[in-house]
Amino acid sequence: MPGNSQRKGAVARKGKGNTAGSGGRVRRGLEGRGPTPKAEDRPYHAAHKAKNRAERSASGRQTTPAKRTGRPGSGPEWVIGRNAVLEAMEAEIPVKAAYVAEGAERDDRLREVFRLAAERSTPMLQVTRAELDRMTDGTIHQGLALQLPEYTYTHPDDLLAAALDADTVPLVVALDSITDPRNLGAVIRSAAAFGASGVLIPERRSAGMTAAAWKTSAGAAARIPVARAVNLNRALRAYADAGFTLVGLDGEAETDIAAAEGIAGPLVLVVGSEGAGLSRLVREACDTIAAIPISAEVESLNAGVAAGIALYEIARQRRVP
Repeated sequence: MPGNSQRKGAVARKGKGNTAGSGGRVRRGLEGRGPTPKAEDRPYHAAHKAKNRAERSASGRQTTPAKRTGRPGSGPEWVIGRNAVLEAMEAEIPVKAAYVAEGAERDDRLREVFRLAAERSTPMLQVTRAELDRMTDGTIHQGLALQLPEYTYTHPDDLLAAALDADTVPLVVALDSITDPRNLGAVIRSAAAFGASGVLIPERRSAGMTAAAWKTSAGAAARIPVARAVNLNRALRAYADAGFTLVGLDGEAETDIAAAEGIAGPLVLVVGSEGAGLSRLVREACDTIAAIPISAEVESLNAGVAAGIALYEIARQRRVP
């Protein structure tokens, strides 16, 4: 019969071990491994990571990965790297906590950060390098990082009320999708210098109060509110209904900013984005579109520079008796 090893000519062959089907080799391969670990105990399983996040949250430790906007060292929550951290500390950017990796090599930059942190009572926490890697989402941190406090934006209605209650003629600067945080910081600095009540930005497609914005504002961000609107066009119309004149900046406008109507009264100066300028709906909401006269050899001005020049002209005219 087939498979009968006793048939004529059959030869018994000796293998190196029991066959796979005998339970020998496979069984021995499984011996000592025990039961399959639970999902939450497997390091690379999503359940394991979720468990770790929950435990860290319960103990008050940071769990959100670092958010970055382009280069290391600038972002809405973290400043990463020795040069960037030192610059942020010297610029007196608000800091929630500083983190230094265990065994980080001491140099002049790190010693200066330690000194500034001690002077300002900034919490300085030592963590493992692996932990700092995780918190900074794999960015090259050189053993040092700062966590910034979450910025508290003002509601557009509150900014409107503050502008109307000001002792001076109301002035607000609105930014239509400015995406460079350094431009945002420059506008905030100019707005504070020329007596504006605050800056209004859209919630989406706009730079926020990152470390770069804080640094460029040179401390003005701590003195002047920034309001964030879900719908910028709707917020602008609310300001118009409250008696504000809306003047938009556009390099191709025929009206000179110095001759724009309404800048002596309650005013919202609207500055367009770096590339596209004013969006269609925002442009339609403006009462006047004005330009800053420049040489024909220069195509346009940086948004932050344009806002500063326009604010100076507005302040100059308001001082004229």
